[in-house]
Amino acid sequence: MPNPKKRKTPSATRRGRSHLALKKVNLTKCPKCGEMREPHTACKACGSYKSKDIVKVKSKAVKAVAKKK
Repeated sequence: MPNPKKRKTPSATRRGRSHLALKKVNLTKCPKCGEMREPHTACKACGSYKSKDIVKVKSKAVKAVAKKK
């Protein structure tokens, strides 16, 4: 098996990792409640997707009480 003659230079290593950078998250406004959410996912605030209620979401008051316990 052939082996590399020498290690990669630091600049070559960084160029190879260039595609690993984090990308900006694209957000859209929920048509039902107006909260910002990721596209093609159910809204975390109201639980709707494509104008249909998909997920049951606990109210904010219930969440606050659950955190205090």
